[in-house]
Amino acid sequence: MSTALKMEIDPREIIAAVKKMKKQDREEFIEDLLAATCPEYLTSIREARTEYRAGKVASHEDVFGS
Repeated sequence: MSTALKMEIDPREIIAAVKKMKKQDREEFIEDLLAATCPEYLTSIREARTEYRAGKVASHEDVFGS
């Protein structure tokens, strides 16, 4: 038996709630939302971490110039 509670929430209510969050909380929420809904996002994070550990990084100057 499922214990999940299903209810409809107007997207405008969600947007309003997110706008009220502190910046750090909002960024974490959006990151969690992406992770929960986009497998490609999680794959890109794993790839980036692997490249970072392997030393495959570039400085800001290398990427954007001085």
